[in-house]
Amino acid sequence: MTYRPISSLFVAQENNIAVILISKASTFIRYIFIPLWQCLFFILGVYKTGETMLTVIELLIGVVVIVGVARYIIKGYSATGVLFVGGLALLIISALMGHNVLPASETSTGYTATDIVEYIKILLMSRGGDLGMMIMMLCGFAAYMTHIGANDMVVKLASKPLQYINSPYLLMIAAYFVACLMSLAVSSATGLGVLLMATLFPVMVNVGISRGAAAAICASPAAIILSPTSGDVVLAAKAAEMPLIDFAFKTTLPISIVAIIAMAIAHFFWQRYLDKKENISHEMLDVTEITTTAPAFYALLPFTPIIGVLIFDGKWGPQLHIITILVICILLAAVLEFVRGFNTQNVFSGLEVAWRGMADAFASVVMLLVAAGVFAQGLSTIGFIQSLISIATSFGSASIILMLVLVILTMLAAMTTGSGNAPFYAFVEMIPKLAHSSGINPAYLSIPMLQASNLGRTISPVSGVVVAVAGMAKISPFEVVKRTSVPVIVGLLVVIIATEIMVPGASSAIADG
Repeated sequence: MTYRPISSLFVAQENNIAVILISKASTFIRYIFIPLWQCLFFILGVYKTGETMLTVIELLIGVVVIVGVARYIIKGYSATGVLFVGGLALLIISALMGHNVLPASETSTGYTATDIVEYIKILLMSRGGDLGMMIMMLCGFAAYMTHIGANDMVVKLASKPLQYINSPYLLMIAAYFVACLMSLAVSSATGLGVLLMATLFPVMVNVGISRGAAAAICASPAAIILSPTSGDVVLAAKAAEMPLIDFAFKTTLPISIVAIIAMAIAHFFWQRYLDKKENISHEMLDVTEITTTAPAFYALLPFTPIIGVLIFDGKWGPQLHIITILVICILLAAVLEFVRGFNTQNVFSGLEVAWRGMADAFASVVMLLVAAGVFAQGLSTIGFIQSLISIATSFGSASIILMLVLVILTMLAAMTTGSGNAPFYAFVEMIPKLAHSSGINPAYLSIPMLQASNLGRTISPVSGVVVAVAGMAKISPFEVVKRTSVPVIVGLLVVIIATEIMVPGASSAIADG
């Protein structure tokens, strides 16, 4: 028997790895990179100007990095680490291409290299101190509710009337409609998502709804804009050149309601299909197994943040920030715990559970949000969004074609950047100009674009709401995206069809009406 030296094994292994890498690289270049390049050349007419060549290069860089990030996250790599590396790579390339790394509102440090690190600092301070603090407070609150037995009491009391409903999916749809109504009070998609995760999610899971389905319900209420007075609706009404009342209540709101109903139906069948495919059993928690000494009225405590948001909205009382409301809720629960046992040490020990819950949220959710922000800024500075806008302006003037192109590009931009506002704000600026030059009703373009930006955010693995919900549910962001994908597609199709039916495409139709 012939033995090979250890060193030769390593050389052979390295040669095999090199061959595999070269083979994969050539396959990627031959079947993906070159066809994509040729397609973009055809669409944009790259032979005309050097500026268009730069647009194509920027778009290709963004696509390659997005594909790489998605591949490694799907393979199970840390999403935080992968997004950080992808975002830093885009920022470095942007700097080498001469782009400003920092947003226009921020002051440069004087050096591009330190500007990149400065932006990470900005994200840590903003997302760790505002949005991040809200997420940490909600996670700490949820942990405290579990510790004092309030969540168990909710399940015990809710299980009695819910036992007459055999299908957990009907309960899921009821929770979805409640969550959509909550979007009227909480305008932030991420804020609403984490609020629902801290309140409705434990209840849904304990009554037999799978974690993936429950997380999808918490992530999708803000996919369709229901509030007629949100900032996006006001901006869209201005771009549509319509009075806000007519645009919001007579046009956008009916379309939104129809889309929400369609998405609820899609959730019912899609979540049931995925649960059957993954062999997830739905067994309601046996309430006899729940042992808690908490009094029955403790069942109200997990919902005090929602009650607080509705009361302290500036109409019935002072307008308070969600973090202020959460502090009040935690203090209220701590006081009740003290009154129950008059044991200060136990109360302080219980609060330690809340603080540890906040720390866990920082590690698992907030840092993921920071990494997603770095990645989104990298896509923005590389010129990815502006490149998509250039593609939109290169198409013809037929109303339905132009509307579909703008909707698809807006949705793709929202999916890649994770923002519902930024893509819409970027595209909405050109709606009046495109509409007037093409003889199209501006509202015909702005309404589906408005909804597409929010729908795209709901199926973005780097959006704040998806990342936060996935982190709190302890599942992959791609699992949440998979769970929300079909309802989002159904919602988008309904929005497009309803717009085609309810909104005239030609601007002359408005004048005639």
